[in-house]
Amino acid sequence: MKRNAETKRKIRHARVRKKVKGNAERPRLVIYRSLKHIYGSLVIDDVRPNKVILTFSSLSKQFRNSAKPDEKGGNVKGAFLAGKLLAENARKMDIKDVVFDRGGYRYGGRVKAFADGARQGGLQF
Repeated sequence: MKRNAETKRKIRHARVRKKVKGNAERPRLVIYRSLKHIYGSLVIDDVRPNKVILTFSSLSKQFRNSAKPDEKGGNVKGAFLAGKLLAENARKMDIKDVVFDRGGYRYGGRVKAFADGARQGGLQF
């Protein structure tokens, strides 16, 4: 069977998910990136069905209102801003410690920028 990029990502994601678990004290910060946008969710309690407590994406109104013209979800600057805004929303909910789940993507580019933005926004990995 020929493996394409998405199949390889799902295999990597399964390998990462064996090691990364979220709980009430440290929810799991999950990343998903498409070609045009980036999404981040805070998931709590991986043992039972996943419960999402906060979601943020480059499609949200808050992102569009604060983004400069060169900051889009499909580039590094936009991913950094999205991570920072997600962290600010999480801080309002008294969440400061998280476990980072890169979603099977390599840690670089937009994924790294999102993580750096979340760290600068006040989250600790």
